[in-house]
Amino acid sequence: MTRTASATGLATVTDEGQVLDTWYPAPALTEVPLPVDGLERTAGAHQARGGRREVVPRVVVLEAGPVDASDAYLRLHLLSHRLVTPHGCDLTGIFGLLSNVVWTTAGPCAVEGFESTRMRLLASGPVQVLSVDKFPRMVDYVLPTGVRVADADRVRLGAHLAAGTTVMHEGFVNFNAGTLGTSMVEGRISAGVVVDDGSDIGGGASVMGTLSGGGAEVVRIGKRCLVGANAGTGISLGVDCVVEAGCYVTARSKVTLDDGRGVWGRGPAGSHSSLIDVARDRLGRGLGDPPGLRLVPRGPLLCGPRPVSPPYRLPTPMINGTSRDRNAA
Repeated sequence: MTRTASATGLATVTDEGQVLDTWYPAPALTEVPLPVDGLERTAGAHQARGGRREVVPRVVVLEAGPVDASDAYLRLHLLSHRLVTPHGCDLTGIFGLLSNVVWTTAGPCAVEGFESTRMRLLASGPVQVLSVDKFPRMVDYVLPTGVRVADADRVRLGAHLAAGTTVMHEGFVNFNAGTLGTSMVEGRISAGVVVDDGSDIGGGASVMGTLSGGGAEVVRIGKRCLVGANAGTGISLGVDCVVEAGCYVTARSKVTLDDGRGVWGRGPAGSHSSLIDVARDRLGRGLGDPPGLRLVPRGPLLCGPRPVSPPYRLPTPMINGTSRDRNAA
């Protein structure tokens, strides 16, 4: 069954025809874009930033990839409006369709010739550059209900934040990723990652995504899980799992079980030597991700006197022309 979505948006277009962004106030899973009251009044030329704003009606097929920037922006809006969940629409090729944009307090600006644009903007008052990126901040386009975002810079448009989600100052949520229920996010949720209801990502923790060398494996965190502070995972977890603080498990991590056996985080297909296979064997059911596991970093923490020989010896400073040895204090 083909799924469609539609919306009427407002696109920022340069004089050369480059689409910098498109804002869709009220996207819907319909086949006909509905008009938006007042949108026409905001269209027109923008002298200081250059270019113009155009009203753009759009209809997209969610199973097919985006064809241009306005199409891509509609899909990102659908995610942040929670009309589709992560991986609920095709985003193939999105990076090639989106322009690198100077995001400012006066709106999106083209990278080319920005210093001249800055000069024109300053004539009307101070202007701040927020970032130079392909993706804007989510809250500048969509403000989902029931969420807290402590730092707007940390959540990209296209993030899916369910009601009850809190993203703290050091948390981060990428596009096509996010939460499905109540969650405290103090770490990084990478692109493609889905965190289910009742699960928390601790401070400094991360969940590996499909960008930046993460591979093609889509990681999902099940219900009521905890990825502790400075911990992380590159494998999916089922329900009620804990990755203890400071422990990072990847697909190729060698894990020692409580019975002494060693297995991989995610072994090769058919190897029967991964955490997933162990969970299936123990519970006798075909769960896709390992449930009820607790991953703990092992090995002793050593404590001893601090050596004072190089390279730990403090440098000797000169004070009023006289050498003073701080190591003798």
